[in-house]
Amino acid sequence: MKRVFLGLGSNVGDKMAYLQKALALVAERVGAIEKVSSFYATKAWGKTNEDDFYNAAVEMQTNLTAFEVLKTVQKIETELDRVRKEKWGARTVDIDVLFYGSDVIATEELKVPHPFITDRRFVLVPLAEIAEQLIHPIKKKSVQKLLEQCTDNLSVEKITQTN
Repeated sequence: MKRVFLGLGSNVGDKMAYLQKALALVAERVGAIEKVSSFYATKAWGKTNEDDFYNAAVEMQTNLTAFEVLKTVQKIETELDRVRKEKWGARTVDIDVLFYGSDVIATEELKVPHPFITDRRFVLVPLAEIAEQLIHPIKKKSVQKLLEQCTDNLSVEKITQTN
């Protein structure tokens, strides 16, 4: 079993419903969810003229390989009406593999840890809520320390509490 962290986001339609559906499908197809962060309303990053996002982070255990996790979450995105038109464009749901154990993977298809973790408050805030002491295997710093050092100043506001 591998400990996996996923980041989830939505900025189209009923964002909360899309995230809840994505969580249910991830639990069913990827593995047992151990922790889910609160949901956060966040400003769009990268393509800032998009609608605000709802974001969350998930910690889970899986027996899938990292590439199987990627393929599974991409299939879930498609089933939940995700259309890939442009980089950082609007989307019903986005599911990113943030960490896969302490593995470092750098292929064309998959990069783990996710290459933009350290630049994105919308990832670090929910991730710190559920795993503040998790150590980034390349940066050798905790998620909490990465959040403290993050230069992204876009708004990240909690909208729900964890269960």
